[in-house]
Amino acid sequence: MLEVIAFVAFAMALAAFLGGRKTAERLGAEIESLKAEIARLREFSTNEPAIPPASSKAEETEVPAPAAEEVVEKGPWSREREGARIFSDGVSEGIENAARSAPDAEVVAETIAARPAESLESRIGGQWPVWVGGIALALGGYFLVQYSIEAGLLSPVVRLTLAAAFGFVLGIAGEVIRRRAVPTIADRFRNAMIPGVLTAAGAVTLFGVVYAAYGIYGFIGTATAFALLAVISLATVGLSLLHGQALAGLGLLASLLTPLFVSSGEPRPWVLFGFLATAWLATLVASRLRRWTIVPTLANAGLGLWALAYVTSVTPFEAPPVTFALLVMIAGIGLIWPGDLESAPEAAYPAEAGRSEAAVAGPWRKLFTPPHAAITISAAIAATVLALLLISPAVGALRFPVSEFTIVIAALAAIGAMRPIAVYPALFAAFGAIAGTWRLTALSGVLVDLPPAGLSPAIVIPGRTAMLTAMILSALFVLLASIVLARRLVRDRQFAVLWAGIAAVVPNALLAMSFLMTGELAFDLPHGLAAFAAGLAVLGLVEWLYRRHSDTKEADLSLGLLVMGSFGLFVIGLHAWTDGLVTTLAIALLGAGYTFATRLRAWPVLPWVTVAAAIVVLARTAWEPTVVGSGSLSTTPVFNALLPGYGIPALLLVASAYFLRASRDRRVLNLLQALASLFVLLTLAILVRHTMNGGVLDSFSVPTLGEQSIYTLLAIGASGIFMTLDTKSPSPVFRYGGMALGVLSMLSVLSAHLIGLNPYFSGESLGSIPFFDLLFIGYLLPGLGYTGLAWYARGKRPLPYVAALAVSGAVLAFAWATLTVRRFWQGENIADWKGFLQGETYTYSVVWLVLGVLLLVAGSRFNAKSIRIASAVLVLIAVLKVFLIDMSNLEGVLRALSFIGLGGVLIGIGLFYQKILSNAGNGRTGMPDTAAGVTGADDRRSRV
Repeated sequence: MLEVIAFVAFAMALAAFLGGRKTAERLGAEIESLKAEIARLREFSTNEPAIPPASSKAEETEVPAPAAEEVVEKGPWSREREGARIFSDGVSEGIENAARSAPDAEVVAETIAARPAESLESRIGGQWPVWVGGIALALGGYFLVQYSIEAGLLSPVVRLTLAAAFGFVLGIAGEVIRRRAVPTIADRFRNAMIPGVLTAAGAVTLFGVVYAAYGIYGFIGTATAFALLAVISLATVGLSLLHGQALAGLGLLASLLTPLFVSSGEPRPWVLFGFLATAWLATLVASRLRRWTIVPTLANAGLGLWALAYVTSVTPFEAPPVTFALLVMIAGIGLIWPGDLESAPEAAYPAEAGRSEAAVAGPWRKLFTPPHAAITISAAIAATVLALLLISPAVGALRFPVSEFTIVIAALAAIGAMRPIAVYPALFAAFGAIAGTWRLTALSGVLVDLPPAGLSPAIVIPGRTAMLTAMILSALFVLLASIVLARRLVRDRQFAVLWAGIAAVVPNALLAMSFLMTGELAFDLPHGLAAFAAGLAVLGLVEWLYRRHSDTKEADLSLGLLVMGSFGLFVIGLHAWTDGLVTTLAIALLGAGYTFATRLRAWPVLPWVTVAAAIVVLARTAWEPTVVGSGSLSTTPVFNALLPGYGIPALLLVASAYFLRASRDRRVLNLLQALASLFVLLTLAILVRHTMNGGVLDSFSVPTLGEQSIYTLLAIGASGIFMTLDTKSPSPVFRYGGMALGVLSMLSVLSAHLIGLNPYFSGESLGSIPFFDLLFIGYLLPGLGYTGLAWYARGKRPLPYVAALAVSGAVLAFAWATLTVRRFWQGENIADWKGFLQGETYTYSVVWLVLGVLLLVAGSRFNAKSIRIASAVLVLIAVLKVFLIDMSNLEGVLRALSFIGLGGVLIGIGLFYQKILSNAGNGRTGMPDTAAGVTGADDRRSRV
C-alpha cells in the first residue's frame, strides 16, 4: 500500500506542475502586455511638449521598475527558455556577459542588492522537500522490489524489469519537468531542482538493477555488468550538464564504485585503470563546460585512491597502467580544466571577475593563489605520492619502475612549466624529483633498507640507473626553466623567479645526491661531465637572457638565482674531478673569478658568488682542517699544505674586496672584507697551532699558554690593522669587526691567561731563561700589546672600549710582575702546592707599590684617567695586602719594612697629587679628565 501511495503522490505532483505551467504561461502573457503598455506610455511621454521636472523625475523612478523585475526573473533556467544553448562554451558565454553595457551591469548589481533575503519558509518549503522526496522515491523503488521478493509475487526477471522501467520513468520524468516546468521556477531554487533529483533517483535505481542482475541472480556476466554500469555512470555524468554538479558527483561515485562491485578472479589492471581514466576524463570535460571545481577535485582524489589501493594490495603489481592513468590526469588538468585559464579574459570567469582578494593582493600571493587551485593541487599530490610509491621497496612490482617514476615526474614538471596557474604541479614535481632520487640512490647499494616483514629482500638497483635518472631529471628541469624564462621572464616575473629557483636547486640536489651515493669520490668522470655541462648550460642561458633583457632590472633576481645554481654545479664538478688541496684552491679561484667577471658583466649577483665560495671553503676546512688529510700533512713549520690551503683563499678574498672597493653595494663589500679578515686570522692561527704542536693537528690537544698567547697577540694585531684600514677606508666591518675582535681577545685573557692556562694553577714549566720565559710571552707581551692598542685607539674608538683595553694591559702587567716574583723565589715551577715564603710575601708588596707608582706616573704623563684609576686600584690592593696578610704572616724586620715602605709610598703619592692639583689651580699646568687624551691640547690652548 505504501508503494501505491508513493506512485499516486508522484502522479499528483506531476499533474500539479503541468497545471501550474499553464498558469505561469498566462501570467507571463499578462506581464508581456504590461511591458508593452509601459513602453507605449514612455514613448507617449517623450512626445509631450512640456513636462515639469518633478513629473519627469517621477517617471524616471517609476519606469525602471518593470526592467528590474525582468532582471530578477531571469536566471539560468529563464535564459534556457529564451534559447540559450546548454552545451555552449563557458568562455564565449562569459565574454558575451562581459560585453554588456555598463548601465545594464549597474542595474543588475542594484537589483541583486535589492533582492530580499531567502526566508526560512522558502528554504524549508522549496528546497528540502525536493531532496527528501528524491530520496523517498529511490527508497520506494527499493522497498517495492524488496516487498515483491519477500511476498514471492513476481519472478526475478519481472522484478528487475519493473525496477529498470521505474528508473527510466524517473529519468524521463526529470527531463519532461526540466523542459516544461523548470523555466518558471525562481532562480533561488536552483540548488534544489526537481529534474536533477528525479534523474539522480533513476540513475541509482538503474545502477542497483544492474548490480542485482549480476551479483544476486547471475543473469549477466562480468563483462556485461561492467559495461552496463560504466554506461550508466558515464550517462549520469553527461546528464549532469543539464542538471548540475550534484548529479556529476553521483556519476563520479558510480564510476568509482563500478570496479568494486564488479570484479573477476583474474585482475586486469589495464581494464581497471582504462575505465577509471575514461570516467575521470568525462567528469573533467563536464566540469570544464560548466566550470565546476568540486567534482574534478573529488575525481582526482578518487583516481589517486584507486591507484594507491592497487599498488599497496596487489603483489606484484603492474606499473604501466597506473602510470597511464596518472598521465591522463596530469594532461587533463594542464590542457582541459583548469587548462589555459590564464589566457581568457577575467570577465569570462565570474569567480575571478571584479576586485577579488586574489586580484588586489601582492603578485606573490596571486601566484600562489591561482584560480581553481584545488584541482591542480589534488592532482599534483596524487601524482607525486603515487610516483614515489612506485619506487618504494615496501611494495612489490614486476620490475623496478624507474622509467615510470621518471615519466610521471617529467609530465608533472612539464605541466607546471606551461602556465603560472600550475605553480603547485611545478613545486610538487621538484619535490618528487629530489625525494625520488634520494630513494633511488639509497637503494643503489650504499644504503640498503631492511625489508619489511613478509616481503622479499630489499631491491638493490644498479648505481648507474640511479645516476642516469638523476642526470635526466636535472637536464629536464634546466630545459623547462629555459623555456619558462625565455617566454615569461618579464611578463610573469614571479613565475620566472620560481622556475629560476627550481633550476638552481633541483639539478644541484640531484647531482650532489647521485655523486655522494653512487659516484667515485676520488675521480668520477660522468658526474663531473654532467655537472660542468649543466653549469655551462645555465651560464649560457643567463648570458642569452641578459642580452635580451639588458635594459630591465626585473630580471636581476631570476638571473641571480641561475648564476648561483651554475656555481653550485661547478662545485660538484670540481669535487668529482679533484680532491684535497686542489679542490679547495679550485673553489677559491672559481669564486674569485665570479667577482673579477664584474669587469665584463655588471651582474649584481657575481660578488655574492664569491661569498658563497668562501663559505664552501670554510665548510671544507671545518670538515678537514688539515686540507690534505692528517696522514699527508707535513710536519715542517709554516711551509706545508696549510699555507696555500688557507693562505691562497685569504689572498683571493683580499683581492676581491680590493677589486670591489668602489662598488655601490656596500653590503657585499663589507662581507668580503670580513671574510678576508677571518681567513687571514685563520691562516695565522692554524700555522701557529701546527708549529706549537710539533706538526700535528688534532682536536684533542689542549692549547698551551704559549700557543694561546700567540692567538691573543694575533687578535691584538688584527684589531690594530682593522683600525688602520677603517681610518684609510671607513667600513663598518673594520670598525665593529676590530672592536669585536678586541673584546673577544680580552675575554680570552680573563678565561685562559689568568685562570685556565695560568702556570700557578696548571703547573706548567716556565723555562730555564729567567726573563725570556713563558711569563714574558704569556703576560708581558700581551700586556704591552693592549697598552699600545689603547694608546692607538684614543680618539678613534669609544671611551669604554679604550678604557677596557688599558685596564686589560694593566691587569696583564700586574699578573706578569706577580708571577715573576714567584719565579724569583720558587724557580721554573711556580705551582700553588709549593706555598709562600716570607721574603716572597714581602716582595709582592714592594712590587705592587712600585707598579702602582709607575702607573700613576704614566697616567699623568699621557693624561689617561683610566691608567690613573688602575694605579689607584693597584695601590689599594697593596694596602689591603699589607694590613691583612703581611701583618699576620711576616715577622721581625720584614713586617716593619713592609709598613714603612707602604707609608712612604702613600705619603709620596699624596704629595704628588697635592702638587699637581696646586699647579692646576694656579693655571700653570693640569691633568685633563679624559682617557682618550685627544682633548688635552685643546684644553691647554683654552687655558693659555
